[in-house]
Amino acid sequence: MSRPCGIRYRTAVFLESMDLEIRDARPVDVARILEMMRDFADFVGLRDYLTISDQRLDMAVFGEGAFVELLVAVRQNTIAGYAMFYPHFSSFRGERGYYLEDIYVDEGSRRSGVGLALLRAIARRAAERGFERIDFQVLKSNTGALHFYERLGAESNDQECRFRFAGGAFARLAGK
Repeated sequence: MSRPCGIRYRTAVFLESMDLEIRDARPVDVARILEMMRDFADFVGLRDYLTISDQRLDMAVFGEGAFVELLVAVRQNTIAGYAMFYPHFSSFRGERGYYLEDIYVDEGSRRSGVGLALLRAIARRAAERGFERIDFQVLKSNTGALHFYERLGAESNDQECRFRFAGGAFARLAGK
């Protein structure tokens, strides 16, 4: 899959400017991204559910048959945020899009345009591929993120409930 090399932004932050690079993640970035995933899990109170290893993340993004895309936001030579997403299809609307699995910005870089730059890079990539939407979920307790997305015009749908088959339920369903 061909991917853009990277997008550079100049963002105003409290009257000072900063350089911000949005680029595809590289295998060398996996350890830092995993560290940020731990911070994200702590932030939303889901650390007990975080079981991914660096090998599994590496395989999901860079391995054979990988379909997960991962962007990083780099400022001052440090990864300040990441976004993980993959293609999906809305059957009722017949629309292709991305499902945004995670977007996280480290605490020191929040409110500086990093999250918006990541979202814009995903939207541009989606538009280039003829996609029409970005879908995602937000925990109701993450009020900062809820307000951020609402300010950008994202729509929520209270008519849907999220389900999953995992662990024993998945094994039973798969007949294992």
